[in-house]
Amino acid sequence: MANLSDKSPILDSEAQLVALFDALVDVMFCQKDPKGRYTAVNQAFVRRSGKRSKREVLGATARDLFPPLLAQRYEQQDHRVLTMDVTLRDALELIRRPDGSTGWYLTTKLPLHFDSDRSVAGLVSVSRDLRTPSDRGIALESLDHVVASVHERLNEKIRVADLARIAGCSTAQLERRMKKVFGLSAAQYVTRVRVSAAAEMLTATPEPIAIIAASTGFYDQSSFSRHFTRFTGETPVQFRATSRLRAGLGESPNEKA
Repeated sequence: MANLSDKSPILDSEAQLVALFDALVDVMFCQKDPKGRYTAVNQAFVRRSGKRSKREVLGATARDLFPPLLAQRYEQQDHRVLTMDVTLRDALELIRRPDGSTGWYLTTKLPLHFDSDRSVAGLVSVSRDLRTPSDRGIALESLDHVVASVHERLNEKIRVADLARIAGCSTAQLERRMKKVFGLSAAQYVTRVRVSAAAEMLTATPEPIAIIAASTGFYDQSSFSRHFTRFTGETPVQFRATSRLRAGLGESPNEKA
């Protein structure tokens, strides 16, 4: 564990807290100081960073561990939390794991305060891996038709009110059911399906990016690139190139970021 000053905002039970997070294989935990240096992490975070031990992570910054666009996004989130003293809740992210696979995560970041003057002393972050729910869970909450509709109408405008009508419930009831099954709001679920479909097409097909944008419900290629980069930390061209290189296929020709 990194050395902390006497002003440290961490409780005496910090070691036990980190040990608890170490037991949660689907939850990434980290703590940062005001300069963005990692001062505590769990094993899931170490694996996510591609390192072998906490020693390699503690004291490093996001730029030391992650690709530039991804690190930039993390730093933008951190800057908002640290300078505005606000909480970032349930930020949806598509993250490429060290083995090349991708996964959806919900991230929450909280500012830490010194006891003496309540000034911001750093932040803590928790990212939860959103596993795909079982068909049984979807059926129990009567979301089968909602899921099918989103996939069938991916290239159309999809309103939450329309999904609620398909589910035969109010929008508030739909939101509760979606949170229970997917851990997401209805709008977040639609976004997840759109971006996941785009990522799959970028990986598995040679379709031009403009075609992929239209097929997955984005207004144009510019809008698609902006949204895709925000969620993944990579442009569609970079994402496709990385996926092809990992598969040993080489880069796609004649594409621009």
